[in-house]
Amino acid sequence: MSHKFIPYQQKELTSEEQLTNSKAFYEHLDKRRSVRDYSDKPVDMEVIENIIKTAGTAPSGAHKQPWTFCVVSNPELKSKIREAAEIEEKKSYGSRMSDRWKADLEPLGTTWEKPFIEIAPYIIVVFKRVHETVEGEKRNNYYVNESIGLACGMLISAIHNAGLVTLTHTPSPMNFLGKILNRPENERAFLLLPVGHPKSDAMVPELDRKKLNELCIVYK
Repeated sequence: MSHKFIPYQQKELTSEEQLTNSKAFYEHLDKRRSVRDYSDKPVDMEVIENIIKTAGTAPSGAHKQPWTFCVVSNPELKSKIREAAEIEEKKSYGSRMSDRWKADLEPLGTTWEKPFIEIAPYIIVVFKRVHETVEGEKRNNYYVNESIGLACGMLISAIHNAGLVTLTHTPSPMNFLGKILNRPENERAFLLLPVGHPKSDAMVPELDRKKLNELCIVYK
């Protein structure tokens, strides 16, 4: 069945407005950092809902929207998730990760301990939906990893835009998240993000981002 098509509407900006808006948005996102030290200060659930809705505007293969965002604030569930995540992370730091990998992580101060899972008022666990079942028939989704990656990028931007902080956490393997949250068999955990306010004395590494000429090639 074909989609109904409607006229596309967007406010037309002048060249000056485009330049101003693009520069302001870049400068805003350039302040975004991955934060590991969280306050337990509460966050209005409506803010989280708006952030999720923003992520849900991401493009996806054939518009299948192959994602589920699980928002967890229940302390018992967060404790279970932290315990399971730290078991996997301790194994990774102990034997799974190469010496070079651990050396690259050392300046960032990361360890197998993940207290932010319990401290942050919310964690968002993003699941990718590898297929759907429609009237008993299995139907695959398309470009699932690409689609979910785009949605997560928009999710992280929306979190920053709301004046909150987050951190991308990918314990490996992540099967325990589906079990703890009782997700259906067509969903696979993709990413875990704590969401909240930074601790008053939170510190982040002083980092340099690639310059434009290092990340962009223009063909004229």
